[in-house]
Amino acid sequence: MAKTYETIMPDLIEWIAVQPLFFVASAPLDSQGHVNLSPKGLDTLRILGPQRVAYLDLTGSGNETSAHLLENGRITFMFCAFSGAPRILRLFGRGVTALPGSTLWDELLPQFTLLPGARQIIVADIHRVQTSCGFGVPLLQEPNQRDTLIRWAEHHGEETLEQARREQNAHSIDGLVTPLGQVF
Repeated sequence: MAKTYETIMPDLIEWIAVQPLFFVASAPLDSQGHVNLSPKGLDTLRILGPQRVAYLDLTGSGNETSAHLLENGRITFMFCAFSGAPRILRLFGRGVTALPGSTLWDELLPQFTLLPGARQIIVADIHRVQTSCGFGVPLLQEPNQRDTLIRWAEHHGEETLEQARREQNAHSIDGLVTPLGQVF
C-alpha cells in the first residue's frame, strides 16, 4: 500500500543511507523526447534536509538529467530494497545543477567527498515522498560498488575529462543544452 509524505521522514533517511543504489529519472517537456533513467552508486547521495537532497554527479557518456533540469526542473529519485523488508521509495522534486565554481557548488561541496571525474552537483527540493510495497522487487546479494568509473577518471585526467564534457555533456540526446553547454 502506497503512503505519501510531505517530507523525508527520519526512518526513511536512515533507510536511504544503507541503500547501495538509487535511480534518477527526468524527462524533457517534449512528449517525443527521451525519458531518462540513470542508476547511481558510490558514496554520492546526501540528504540535506527533510525536503532537500543532492548527489555528486560524475562525468559520464551523457548529461540528460542536467539538460532536463535546465529546461523544466522535474526530477524523481527512486530507491528499492534488494535485501531485507520490501520497499520502494520515490522522492519527487524540482532540481537544479550546481557547476564547479558556482556559489551553490561551493555551498554544497563540503557535504561530499570529491571523487575523480566530478562534473556537477544535482540538488533537488522535494515536494512529495512516496513509499510503496516493493513486493515484486527481487532479493539480490549485497552488491559491491564498482570502482571502474573512478579508475577511468583517474586514468584520463582532468584535461581529457574536460574535453569529454565539452563533446558529450553539453547537450542532451534530444539536443537540449545542459548547464555545461552554457559554459562551453
